[in-house]
Amino acid sequence: MRVALFGGTFDPIHRGHLAIAKAAADAFRLDTVLFAPVGRQPLKLEGTPTPFADRLAMVALATASDLRFAVSDLDAPRPDGAPNYTIDTITALQRQMPQSTLFVLVGADSFLNLRHWRQPDQLLTMTDWIVVSRPGFSLEDLSPLKLTPAQYSRIHLLNSVHEDVSATDLRRRLQQEDPCSDLLPPPVLQYIQHHHLY
Repeated sequence: MRVALFGGTFDPIHRGHLAIAKAAADAFRLDTVLFAPVGRQPLKLEGTPTPFADRLAMVALATASDLRFAVSDLDAPRPDGAPNYTIDTITALQRQMPQSTLFVLVGADSFLNLRHWRQPDQLLTMTDWIVVSRPGFSLEDLSPLKLTPAQYSRIHLLNSVHEDVSATDLRRRLQQEDPCSDLLPPPVLQYIQHHHLY
């Protein structure tokens, strides 16, 4: 099994996220893209506007139509309120799926910030990385990450997705009563409206 962990706040999940997952699954012959909303992101300790349960439910609705997509609460909020670290999530996933080839699917903006993550060198040796191009973030020069040749060999670039969607902008538009129907899957939009989110 070839499995990619796709983490993030998904607040809300949108068509850009789905386009990234589909492109990665096609390009890297992934059996599963595992969407794992994060409980508390270490680099955004102010939290998310939307409760974890709602974000998880929206991800489940958005991904239901593609059999390669799965949803996980592996990165749910921790009982002690501590941040969720990718190193812990990957370690847990490797225990759960010891026979699988694991990848981390991440946007270029997040990946270029990797040196601020917990144990970045260990992360770069534990699994392969699929790094998706994002407008305004160049993957031409990865030298600031100080990668060894072995680490660099585990990084795979995906330049075929050009979705310029920001969840922050989506939330702002939703607050202004713009339904964003061009960017949200219909079941997600229905969920947002039914639960009066944003």
